[in-house]
Amino acid sequence: MNPLSWLRTRSGRPAVLTAVSAAVVLAINGKAAYADTNQIANPGLENLDARGFPVCWEPSEPGAAGKFFSLTSKAHSGANAMRAVVTAGGDNSAGGDKTAGGDSRGRALMLQDPSCAPKVSPGHQYDVSLWYTSTTPDVALTVFRHDVAKGWQFWGDLASLTPASTFTQKTVRTPPVPPGTDRIRWGAAIYGAGTLVTDDYSTVDVAEPKTQAAPCTAGPACTKGAWQVMPFNSPVRAVHSVVLNNGNVLLIAGSGNDPNQFAAGTFKTALYQPKTGTFISVPTPGDMFCGGHAQLPDGRVLVVSGTKAYPSGNRTYAGTRDAYIFDPKTNRYEKTNTLNAGHWYPGVTTLGNGDVITLGGLDVDSHNTVVADYFSNAQQRWLGPTQIRQDRRFWGLYPAMVLMQDGRLFYTGSHIFDPGTGPVMYNHQSGAVTAVPGLRGADQRQESMSVLLPPAQDQRVLIAGGSNINANTDAIRLTDIVDLKQARPTYTAGPLLPTGTLTGGRPETPNQGKTYLSLVTLPDGKVFETGGDLHTRADPVFEASMFDPATNTFTAGMATDPVPRGYHSSAFLLPDGRVMAVGDNPANNSFDMRVSIYSPPYLFHGPRPQIRSVADTHWEYGSAQRIRVDSPIVKAALIRPAAVTHATDSNQRYVDLPMSVRGNRVTLNVTSNPNIAPPGWYMLFVVNAAGVPSVAQWVHVG
Repeated sequence: MNPLSWLRTRSGRPAVLTAVSAAVVLAINGKAAYADTNQIANPGLENLDARGFPVCWEPSEPGAAGKFFSLTSKAHSGANAMRAVVTAGGDNSAGGDKTAGGDSRGRALMLQDPSCAPKVSPGHQYDVSLWYTSTTPDVALTVFRHDVAKGWQFWGDLASLTPASTFTQKTVRTPPVPPGTDRIRWGAAIYGAGTLVTDDYSTVDVAEPKTQAAPCTAGPACTKGAWQVMPFNSPVRAVHSVVLNNGNVLLIAGSGNDPNQFAAGTFKTALYQPKTGTFISVPTPGDMFCGGHAQLPDGRVLVVSGTKAYPSGNRTYAGTRDAYIFDPKTNRYEKTNTLNAGHWYPGVTTLGNGDVITLGGLDVDSHNTVVADYFSNAQQRWLGPTQIRQDRRFWGLYPAMVLMQDGRLFYTGSHIFDPGTGPVMYNHQSGAVTAVPGLRGADQRQESMSVLLPPAQDQRVLIAGGSNINANTDAIRLTDIVDLKQARPTYTAGPLLPTGTLTGGRPETPNQGKTYLSLVTLPDGKVFETGGDLHTRADPVFEASMFDPATNTFTAGMATDPVPRGYHSSAFLLPDGRVMAVGDNPANNSFDMRVSIYSPPYLFHGPRPQIRSVADTHWEYGSAQRIRVDSPIVKAALIRPAAVTHATDSNQRYVDLPMSVRGNRVTLNVTSNPNIAPPGWYMLFVVNAAGVPSVAQWVHVG
């Protein structure tokens, strides 16, 4: 594979790197392991080939023809080190972990040559290290993995390298090697103006013999997990669910799809406190029913639009121009300035600068909303219609808009009710729209759900299920997956959703699927799939499964929620690693007020690792953060807290934290790209070799 073939501009065309705007690549190569377990051949660059270049190393300098590289005797050890000098850099790191205003014109990077890349073992982790000096912060350590079936795949930017005037060692532990991977290659890239000198590379297998784990004694819960229907009900119709940065859960009903409550001006919100199992009533100043919501960088919640009118005569629902901010510190709503348009059923997405964009929905006159609304986090207000770009495009109802690593928005194809516009990548700054083909059953994706698969650095999106409400057909089982890092992203077929049972124990037929299902990202990097109906507001499906992004497979037969969960239901991750489910609003307009809690199988497989301390809970992009744990861990991740309704949580994401480990002291490397982890509060989880996660610690990124 050409090591630069994956680099693209934000329009999808190959990046152009010149002597003025170039980044530099130095590829290092590994052979058989030495006795000291270092798997890099010629790690100190001492052996030279006929060209006078280090053996098993290869430069990659687009358009430069060797201009940027030279050997230097100012080495960390021995006679040689490699120097790379760049006069002007690109705008983006290899995996998108460094951006400028959302631009993504690409960069070159240092990585290992495929012909010499060391062999690795699935499930093992590797410490990769080098010694370096650098005059620029625009350096990243990047790793690729070789998938036996698919070839070389970008695996992630493991860490940023800070400027250093004297030789400094950087060591990072990879995540566990995924199944089907037989080799890795990695290196350090300079993508900004400056000088980088590198020497003494190392790749070391750090797998330790595993002691025999005590057998799980929880019976079926060992493989299926277990549900508990709580001994209390929700005091409100929980249409909207938001996990707050203090661990509480905001349950918003507004009028709760009850015209009588709307006519009476009775709007409700409850605050659920998982630690005590109690609820607090929150005064609700407007009808937020069927609005949208997103986390602001400071932990407050922006609630966008809601219901202005219920159907009457020839008119359907209408959306308000009102918006509110809920503050977890005071448990109160405060009204913002008004929106430019109503957005009943909006798509609400937090951007990499902390601003929030709102698209789609129905306006105050029940018409399709083609006006974009933009909340400035710096100004704490909605900007006027002339202050932002207006493309006058109708995006549908609850269009699922995922923030991409280059700052664009990806409309996944998931939507509610209307036929939708088809998956596209949208540049909200320029108005450019690029179609993403390949989605099967695109006209049957109403009431589907989509999710940015773990980790966010991989930029893969899964869409699952859906139906066509106009045709009233059975829901579909189709899932499709798209890799947004590709030059021309295209959906490809994923595995079918497993079948379950219907109300009364009737089995599904093989072609039946789900609407209003839930997809919940878990701390172990898997996605829990649960709930859903066979038809809109009818025929609940009792089935749950676990999707593994590493293998693109569902494990069927997870424990099922005893409570039907279809229209107006939500399922979401709690900070203790469990999943909470609320709501169900069938066609007779009753509402199930029961609360269910799911304990995934990982909670039955031994003691949980504990995060003993976090040196600093406010994390800057590109920084290295120190934590202490009580036992060995194999991975760490940030998970953005849920803000979910109507099978839509476009901001849900799992951000991998590559780590360096010394005993119980762990250094976590934070992405430098705010589009990968938009600013705000995150749940920090660590996971041990048995797949058991810790209880989350809250940290702020940005």
